[in-house]
Amino acid sequence: MSVGSIVILGGRSEIGLEVATRLAPGRTVVLAARRSGDLEDQRRAVLAAGAASVATVEFDADHLADHGRVLSEIVELGPIDVVVLAFGILGDQARAETDAQHAVNVIHTDFVAQVGVLTHLAQLLRAQGSGRIVVFSSIAGARVRRANYVYGSAKAGLDGFASGLGDALVGSGVSLLLVRPGFVIGQMTEGMTPAPMSSTPGQVADAVVKALRRGRERVWVPGMLRLAIVVMRLLPQRIWRRMPR
Repeated sequence: MSVGSIVILGGRSEIGLEVATRLAPGRTVVLAARRSGDLEDQRRAVLAAGAASVATVEFDADHLADHGRVLSEIVELGPIDVVVLAFGILGDQARAETDAQHAVNVIHTDFVAQVGVLTHLAQLLRAQGSGRIVVFSSIAGARVRRANYVYGSAKAGLDGFASGLGDALVGSGVSLLLVRPGFVIGQMTEGMTPAPMSSTPGQVADAVVKALRRGRERVWVPGMLRLAIVVMRLLPQRIWRRMPR
């Protein structure tokens, strides 16, 4: 297995940190996030998991013009083994239906910014000749529901882009793992009623690490969602539009 660094873009993400702690032993881990000076708790958690060292980098996903510079600085710290795109926002669906700027903000962070980062990463890792990218799609993007169509449409776009990019990277030495979780019980969904087949950040991270070790290109979390989406796609639209988020 490669001994390159583990990079978490979205260094406060619960799932990202769970992945980092599982891959940390003996590795350099880079936590990239806004207010990077306030990542001490996250840095200590990763060190406690066995990381050889932890670097923190200032990164704001919404500042597209900074992506290339920030990622180049991370590459200068050493070869990258795994980079996890762990940033994103859920947004407020009700607000987004009347507040155009809020709707655009959700799409910008969850789709546009991810496209920018992925395009830069693909170039950098192709030049390196190796590396693995982890992208988080969602069951919400498999068939967009009326109840969360703003977030769902961003994830649908990201799923399509990442699928195509993964195919484009074949033969380059770089691979992409597309993760499609269902409802994740955590800070981002606090106060919401968990959906059927929910998972925790730890369970998602376990699935990610297992898929990376097996060289997978796609993984549903939990795995039974793969069958559930087949049924979901067969439902008539008049029924589907009444489905909860």
